[in-house]
Amino acid sequence: MSFRHLLLCLTLASLSLTAADKTEKGFSPLFDGTTLKGWILMHGKGPGYVVRDGTILCPTDGGGNLFTDKEYGNFVLRLEFKFEAGGNNGVGIRAPLEGDAAYAGMEIQILDHDHEKYKGWLKPTQRHGAVYDSIPPIADALKPAGEWNTEEITADGRKVRVILNGVLITDADLDSVTDPAILKKHPGLARTKGHIGWLGHGSNVQFRNIRIKELGN
Repeated sequence: MSFRHLLLCLTLASLSLTAADKTEKGFSPLFDGTTLKGWILMHGKGPGYVVRDGTILCPTDGGGNLFTDKEYGNFVLRLEFKFEAGGNNGVGIRAPLEGDAAYAGMEIQILDHDHEKYKGWLKPTQRHGAVYDSIPPIADALKPAGEWNTEEITADGRKVRVILNGVLITDADLDSVTDPAILKKHPGLARTKGHIGWLGHGSNVQFRNIRIKELGN
């Protein structure tokens, strides 16, 4: 390798690291890769959630709500997830520990929505990335079951955005929900702070590389 080639490689590596540092600046991990320290299991089923191969796994015989012990208001949450065929879970945001997080808080749907078992009855507000039962996604970028997806969820005031595999799939204004029936059913839409968590039931879904950046009020 020539000196010029070596210098070019070092320069490119430095630029790459600089870009990565800038992209992740201000983010803190929510999962240490080996334990569930910092998480609280509520109403667990079977084994609840387990740590396996550096991931948080919701097994098919487990589930319940696994929440951060800390509350968050405005934030950017980044994570990776994958599920088996037909996988169903959710990301609870601004949720209380008790109650149904999809209603008492908010749920960003995680779902293999094109699976055969969901055809014919799934509502737009139940597809992956939806603010569950309230605001549908505007696009679809979900990878096939068994592949890792990258997702970024931003909650900033009344705005909720979801970027899946580099594509903006949800760009929600919570104030756009004005139907009295929906507002009565989903009091959590008014919450400004709460726990973040996984809302699993009967599906094998894994999470890894979970990190968060808190935003100013």
